[in-house]
Amino acid sequence: MKDSLLTCVNIVEMNTAEPSLLAERCLAGDEQAIELFVRTHEAGVFRLALSLVKDPVTAGEITQETFIAALRSLHSYREKSSLKAWLYTIALNFSRSQLRKRKALEKLRATLASILRTDSQRPPSPEDMVIENERSAVLLKALDELDEKHRVVVLLRYIQGLSVAEVAEILSISEGTIHSRLHTARERLRSALSSLHGE
Repeated sequence: MKDSLLTCVNIVEMNTAEPSLLAERCLAGDEQAIELFVRTHEAGVFRLALSLVKDPVTAGEITQETFIAALRSLHSYREKSSLKAWLYTIALNFSRSQLRKRKALEKLRATLASILRTDSQRPPSPEDMVIENERSAVLLKALDELDEKHRVVVLLRYIQGLSVAEVAEILSISEGTIHSRLHTARERLRSALSSLHGE
């Protein structure tokens, strides 16, 4: 009974404490303070992430990453004026990172489709769009299944937009080797695509 009463008193004290005091208690490993810190800001962080990435699952992941990162770097908060603003900055950075990854994935799909497309350029019908989505999924899976040396050259050349000479310099191998790996990667991706609907 005494322990539970002390717990209630501690929670009330932390609820009314300055953010810096709450941060100090979290830094000291106080589990009640950590739980209060997360509970106080979790919904706000989630709403911020959701408003940016528009996906509840991704927003949930960002929320978890935000609190993990915040708790690991609370020592850097000490000179900050607003714990909430500091926390939201971390959430914003994680959200932007997810958006960059999503944009890169969309670019990857478009690039893979363009380097392997052999049909005429005509406005896509709804059926074409369904087929294109299936093709993209197959290509992404095939890219993921490439061994690292072939996957890396595709990403550097077609996604990052680097020249063959730049890729060769980064990987410290000859341009001829880069051309060879790109050719092999394209053939493997074409092979994966040809298996779709027996193409």
